[in-house]
Amino acid sequence: MKNCPRRANVKIGQLTLRALVIGALGSVLITAVSMYVALRMGALPWPTIFAVALSMIVLKALGRTNVNEINVTHTAMTAGSMVAGGLAFTVPGLFMLSPDAPFDMAAVMGVTAGGTFLGVAFTWLMRAHFIERMSLPYPIGIAASETVLAGDKRGTNGVALFASLGFSAAFTILRDLWNVVPSLWVFAPLAARGVTFGIWLAPMAVGIGYLIGHVYTIEWFIGAVIGYFGVVFMGVEFGAFSDVGSATAFKDCLGIGLMVGTGAGILLKGLLPKIKAVRKANSILEKSGKNAAIRWIPLVLLISASLFTFVSGVSGVTAVLTIFGAFVVTAMTAQITGQTGINPMEIFGIMVLLSVNVVYALGVTEAFYVAAAVAIACGLAGDVMNDFKSGYILKTDPRAQMVAELVGGTVGAVASVFVFMAMRAAFGAMGPGTELPAPQAYAVSTMVGGLPNPTAFFIGLTLGTLLYVIGMPTMTLGIGIYLPMFISVTVLAGGIAAFALKKILSFGHESTEKTGILIASGLLGGEGLAGVLVALYLCVRSQF
Repeated sequence: MKNCPRRANVKIGQLTLRALVIGALGSVLITAVSMYVALRMGALPWPTIFAVALSMIVLKALGRTNVNEINVTHTAMTAGSMVAGGLAFTVPGLFMLSPDAPFDMAAVMGVTAGGTFLGVAFTWLMRAHFIERMSLPYPIGIAASETVLAGDKRGTNGVALFASLGFSAAFTILRDLWNVVPSLWVFAPLAARGVTFGIWLAPMAVGIGYLIGHVYTIEWFIGAVIGYFGVVFMGVEFGAFSDVGSATAFKDCLGIGLMVGTGAGILLKGLLPKIKAVRKANSILEKSGKNAAIRWIPLVLLISASLFTFVSGVSGVTAVLTIFGAFVVTAMTAQITGQTGINPMEIFGIMVLLSVNVVYALGVTEAFYVAAAVAIACGLAGDVMNDFKSGYILKTDPRAQMVAELVGGTVGAVASVFVFMAMRAAFGAMGPGTELPAPQAYAVSTMVGGLPNPTAFFIGLTLGTLLYVIGMPTMTLGIGIYLPMFISVTVLAGGIAAFALKKILSFGHESTEKTGILIASGLLGGEGLAGVLVALYLCVRSQF
């Protein structure tokens, strides 16, 4: 009977019907935006601040609310974003290897839903350890809680957010639909020699850089300089490579190897020593009655396995290995997301794909489904853990957040598949040199179709592992080496803008800094939203 008042509070004050409805509708919107951003740009910053502001504005417009209801609402809203990211970062690779391959909607839906359920289940197992006992920073979660607490009653936050969103959306329509402004400027002499130095005219790229911050954007840019000037330009200039193509293949495999090596370093340094601690934390909570939902997890795992096997056509052995691998890498996700705010979900998908393939030979389609399920689980896990951190600060009941995450994630799973289909129909081919480059999915395709330069990959893998173990971050360095340099330049501009505003212009005023975060979120959300609408319009127009 001790828990009855607590449950009543959850039903009335936190886990309300309107919170779930608004959160689910918001999840559809943010899922669509995220799919567009992921396929067009190959990066997916957290939409958390945008969702917090939107939840706050809508709930306040409807009447009385509280910080916990806002927190539960934005928890549901953001879930679909990471589901879309996991799908966009993996499955397009299948159509890069086989452009004419049919799209099996039921199979992709089964993989997407199964990965979503795994992400929610495994993070519930790990919440107590990473949130309450380790107390990792989770910068996105902390930023979300601060934004909720600092909600401006006069509505200035809403003005800043929607003004930047409107500007970004209008700019995107002028660029992508009416071709009034170019999307890219590249310095031609360097581009001819394999260095894509230039500027991507994309508001969302500036917003991404702002939200990531100057430290990581500088590291990202350094990676680009190493990859394009160090490996490609200098490598060809001094005869280390016969041509730009072979130098680029080395660069790409080196970047992928660094990212995978970082994941291996997390496993060796961060996860294995803490398995007993995770089990102990859950055991204590279960005995106290605070973790009773853990009893449902075996059923959730069974449902996921059934979706993989009976809906997606994955073998039973592969399904079991995928679930086990997902458990390992979601713990890695919780660790790296908590420490850095970065979630390389597709890299974890690659790690499990390679590991499963060693034990059990995979077909091409099955390999992509394994990577997709794991990437989706890891994407959602990163989102859940940030939300749990925000909830821990605001004293939101984690059970309410878990329900919201499950609702938002499930809605997002369905929406992401339909948006993916629409964008493929509108833009056609995917991969390097197309309108939908999807670089992370291309990285997965190189693992499935065979590495163009295994030596470079293993060099990166070794360096990434060793550097992480000794305390040097390599994940964003690898991202910079791998992604086109013009993306790195524009993202760096956003990072420098963040540094200037926070350290020079604001003079320590928190309100100025938070306004900057909202503006950056609007830039990101506006281009993503307009991009989806343009894609849907082009899809409809192509049918007539």
